[in-house]
Amino acid sequence: MLPTIDLSDQEKLSNAHFIDLIKSLNLLGDVILNIPTLADSSSIDKFLEAHSIDLYWVNPIKEQEFTDNESIIRLLDQGAEKIIIPSSKVLSLDLSYIPANRLAVSINLDQSKDTEELIKKLTGSVSAYLFNVTINSSTKSLPESLIRNLSDLTKLAQKNLLPSGGQIKIGIILSNADNCKFSPSIETIKELSGISACLVVPIEKLTLDTNDEELINISKSLTCTLKTDRPDELFTTVVADERGEALGIVYSSAESIQEAIKTRTGVYQSRKRGLWYKGATSGAIQELEKIQVDCDSDSLRFIVKQHGPGFCHLNVRTCFGVSKGLAALEQTLQNRKELAPPGSYTSKLFKNPDLLHSKIMEEADELCSAKTKDEIAWEAADLIYFSLVKCVTNGVSLKDIETQLDKRSKKITRRPGNAKPKWDVTSTKRNEQQESLAKPVPTSSATENEIIKMQKFNLSEISDTQKKSLLQRPIIKSDDIMARVRPILDDVRKRGDAALVELTAKFDGVKLESPVISAPFLPEAMALDESTRLAIDQAYDNIYKFHDAQYDRSSLVVETMPGVICSRFSRPIERVGLYVPGGTAILPSTALMLGIPAKVAGCKQIIIASPPRKDGTVVPEVLYVAHKVGASKVVLAGGAQAVAALAYGTESIPKVDKICGPGNQYVTAAKMMAQNDSSAMISIDMPAGPSELLVIADGTSNPAYVASDLLSQAEHGEDSQVVLVAVSLTPDHLARIEREIHIQASVLPRVNIVSQSIPKSFILQVNSLEEAVTFSNDYAPEHLILHLDEAEKLLEKVENAGSVFVGSYSPESCGDYASGTNHTLPTYGYARMHSGVNTLTFLKHITSQQLTKEGLYKLGTTVMRLAEVEELEAHRNAVHVRVKDIEAEMCQNK
Repeated sequence: MLPTIDLSDQEKLSNAHFIDLIKSLNLLGDVILNIPTLADSSSIDKFLEAHSIDLYWVNPIKEQEFTDNESIIRLLDQGAEKIIIPSSKVLSLDLSYIPANRLAVSINLDQSKDTEELIKKLTGSVSAYLFNVTINSSTKSLPESLIRNLSDLTKLAQKNLLPSGGQIKIGIILSNADNCKFSPSIETIKELSGISACLVVPIEKLTLDTNDEELINISKSLTCTLKTDRPDELFTTVVADERGEALGIVYSSAESIQEAIKTRTGVYQSRKRGLWYKGATSGAIQELEKIQVDCDSDSLRFIVKQHGPGFCHLNVRTCFGVSKGLAALEQTLQNRKELAPPGSYTSKLFKNPDLLHSKIMEEADELCSAKTKDEIAWEAADLIYFSLVKCVTNGVSLKDIETQLDKRSKKITRRPGNAKPKWDVTSTKRNEQQESLAKPVPTSSATENEIIKMQKFNLSEISDTQKKSLLQRPIIKSDDIMARVRPILDDVRKRGDAALVELTAKFDGVKLESPVISAPFLPEAMALDESTRLAIDQAYDNIYKFHDAQYDRSSLVVETMPGVICSRFSRPIERVGLYVPGGTAILPSTALMLGIPAKVAGCKQIIIASPPRKDGTVVPEVLYVAHKVGASKVVLAGGAQAVAALAYGTESIPKVDKICGPGNQYVTAAKMMAQNDSSAMISIDMPAGPSELLVIADGTSNPAYVASDLLSQAEHGEDSQVVLVAVSLTPDHLARIEREIHIQASVLPRVNIVSQSIPKSFILQVNSLEEAVTFSNDYAPEHLILHLDEAEKLLEKVENAGSVFVGSYSPESCGDYASGTNHTLPTYGYARMHSGVNTLTFLKHITSQQLTKEGLYKLGTTVMRLAEVEELEAHRNAVHVRVKDIEAEMCQNK
């Protein structure tokens, strides 16, 4: 159910009946506030001063008010969850930089002739629809034809998930035709719930009274949509505090939910004692703040403010043990505020504002000066501690802080991001150290003037020279890189383990006692949470299955002519080194992609090299994979020094025969230099460059999906390049893709990276699929994604690509992790002549030939003549001496 409140008559809302209803509605989630005009934000302010509503949508009644988006943005900045825009105005407004989850559209189904087309156009741009329907029936149930129509529209709207996750919400507004007396009921809510829609109900038609048959009971509007497979019809209920920390698990019934909403306290259903009013006897009462329903409508979460010692009967805060982290600190400080011994340091902090001010400023300065990960964590913890003392002293809770953060996250208008003059270190050149600290740092979110967008070109408007430049990758200054790598290779080759330990300390900041660990690996060193372990195991199974199918274990035998038999058979490369990058990302997937084909091939010795963590250990996810693939050793090093250790060997690290795996420019340079050094006797999988992806998209593509795929590669590094080849896309379709790129990029944790890589990437507009595939084949991308209708038909025309992802439901991420194909692929255009890593990468093929006496005699004349032509007499003679004996034997047998 979606309740609506008309703010045009707020006097009515001030009586006790409506105050009670509004408090109860706030427990259940979204509420729609109807305001007279788009500019009337004052009525919302007045309402929110009198009533506490957390999640509200704003519905301006007058359509003609929608002329620009300034008022819309102002209301969203004010805290509205969504703005409802009439369908007649939504396409004429510039809403490109408002997130989809903040926009809803109302559609009058009696007047709209192209509702389905409108929904398709708005895919990925809005998060809710309100369908206005006129009822001509006086029956208790909705007409079947109407249900079918609403069901079809709901399925279309909810076909795709929102860009930020979640499902589009559908609200149904029912109006009666003349002489029609249809009255919505609990049965109506159940009917609409069955098609994933909810009824929009004015607050005047709601009640908390269970005996009122004329109005809709609020608690029943919730419980009628819930599902349970339990014989006792109870619902599993998670009880959590205001910050979402689970306190315990209980059961709820329709009766207990009704009582909880009515009293706005924690009331549950005991399976033995009936209704359970939490804290009624112990004093550990709960103020109910929210009731949330899970995505399957079969379980609940009660958000409560817990009083007393805690939720658990053991007098601890949670049934899962004592709290940790910020929740535990807040509880400790609240206790110390009341019970701190007189004269203690904590007591002084609470009672001396000047001392507390000094400590906060001191810790803030130390945090700004911190450099290493451990230092930053330490100083941040100190600052948080003293900041929380300030909060507890003044009655501010963590919930209050999070409420402020949530309010800020709702703002569409971004702050400019500059510091106040008092703290702007760039304005004063105090000394050289301050100048270095004042270098501009990329912010974590885009400002209004920093739209994250790709360059744009049209194939029909650029010259051949410009097209050629688009096909080129950024120039890598290999001479400079190799000059840096060569001394590292030489140092490790000469000094072995000692050099490796020193270089790891220099480049990674880690002091190692030994640069290698050997199997069997300690179980505690590769301990993982269950979900991560299961994910790795599933990926392992899929990748193993695909790579095992690639291995033809039979021998090829061909009789090229009578008595001449040629064969070919494979053997595994005995010792292989697998490089698994670290640094900005944890990459167990790379360990899987390299280790599994090596294991399938039967390599006798698998050695993995990966940069250590700051504590000198291996990432547990990588070590777990190393265990699964049967690695004998893990080298605790990265970069060129790790490649050198694998190529030349050290006292503790065996020399390998082949090195595989991706890496940065220094790793690639080291691999190529080692391969060219005959003393190393090493081969590599392929040259590699920065990650890259090319998407071919036509008018059937989903803008949100296209944008997400482009960003999935752009986040690898600032030098990553992504390309969108747009096949006859309309300006509107292309603009929606560009909007999605900016919106999705702005909320990524690695936005600093994509804000650098996306502007270096480009969109190429073409007029036909033939032009698109020609450009793609010339570009030879590492990853190629086909966002096309009947995309599989284009596969036969793909000549150059590392790996192809066919159709809108084949994101590149699946190939990166778990579909089964390998993600170690040729980049930089090398897909023209190189394959990605596969099982054959770890095999070598040996040929053999066996000639009978008759076979040699028949072939001998050919071989001897060719040897004579090449003037290689010894070659000719090796055949001649045998043929002569055969001929002598033939004479004797005559």
